[in-house]
Amino acid sequence: MRGSVALGLLVLGLAGAAVVVGRWEQEFGAQSPAAHLVLETVNACVALLLAFLVYGRFRRTKTRQDLLLLQGLVVLGTANALLSVTLIKNQPAGAFGNWLPPALRIVGTLLIAASALVPYRRTRRRGWRHWALAPAVAAMFVVGAVLYWRKDSLPQDPSSKALLVPQLLTLICFAVAAVAFTVQARSRDDVLLRWLGPACALGALARLNYLFFPPERADWLYSGSVLRTASYLLLLVAAGREISRHWALQAEAAVVEDRRRVAREMHDGVLQELGYIRSEISAFSVADRQRVERILGASDRALDEARQMLEALGRSDDEPLGLMLHRAVEQLAQRYGVTLDLELDESIVVDRPQRHALVRIAREAVLNAVRHGKVDRVKVELGRAGDGRRLRISDEGPGFDAAGPKNGFGLVSMRERAEALPGTFELTSRPDEGTTVMVRW
Repeated sequence: MRGSVALGLLVLGLAGAAVVVGRWEQEFGAQSPAAHLVLETVNACVALLLAFLVYGRFRRTKTRQDLLLLQGLVVLGTANALLSVTLIKNQPAGAFGNWLPPALRIVGTLLIAASALVPYRRTRRRGWRHWALAPAVAAMFVVGAVLYWRKDSLPQDPSSKALLVPQLLTLICFAVAAVAFTVQARSRDDVLLRWLGPACALGALARLNYLFFPPERADWLYSGSVLRTASYLLLLVAAGREISRHWALQAEAAVVEDRRRVAREMHDGVLQELGYIRSEISAFSVADRQRVERILGASDRALDEARQMLEALGRSDDEPLGLMLHRAVEQLAQRYGVTLDLELDESIVVDRPQRHALVRIAREAVLNAVRHGKVDRVKVELGRAGDGRRLRISDEGPGFDAAGPKNGFGLVSMRERAEALPGTFELTSRPDEGTTVMVRW
């Protein structure tokens, strides 16, 4: 996606440079008040739409960057809306009408440049979501009041060279924002930032075009206006991406909430019942102790499975493998009083199904060592082996004859999970020499 955005920006930039260097404004300019009105209306609608989406984003993130971006977009949208109203009236706007939109654009682009430069941190003051637009509204009111007060001293001609000053200031702000947003997009996985940089770059290019070819009449459509609309169309793409991201986050939040609900039900229902069954079995007569031990073992396994499912439901999907392994085996070690030796490479990254399978293998191997080997120390290693990776669980227990029958469901399950990675499963054990489970993938 970043490559396509950069390519599109390069093409548009070359086209704009051709307009500037080749002085082809006569080919791109045309007297079309209706087309100019349509473009300005589109610009205003896109800016205000994106501002609405950024407001929702700000309510989630509560960052200064989103707050300033929201305010800047509102001011820019208001400036474009005022220009659209002037075009609808089709009357001379006067000094106040000629200067108000450019002055508001300076304020809007200053806010956008500030949003690109501020650190990505949360606002410290509470209640900003209720007063998020107050500074922008106050700034627009002050600018409007000052211009209205000084309207008699402002140039009346819409083609006055003095109006190039707002164009220059807006160009600088857009250029700074374009560079800052582009740099941030390279280090942050943020869909909106990927499009803000190119959009601001096109906005700067439009202002550069205005500096070379100052618009002389409001009812004419200039190439700079087309470039401005192109920048707003990129903002429209950003709005679409932000909407998609919003619904994806909503769906993810719904899934998380559903998982938490199921986890609560399991904790209050299944786990409590299994714990009760185990406590009742412990009080049985010792007349048939072997059967009682088998039932107790089955109850313990069911409790372990239920606890693991409960943990999986409350776990984040993006947790690293090393952290998940550490937590899973640490819980078993605390429950059974076993000492752990952990050597886990935190840099190893696997996908979600592989994480689940490897954690299940590690838990099963540690449980086998505790229950069957009666060991008091287990070593768990996660690291790299040549071009691949490996998970190794070993103990110094009594061991067993690995060449004998291996019909236990636990061993079969571990082997099948390892082969599905895809990977290999190795079991090494000898009497009085301990047991080692190795998974390579």
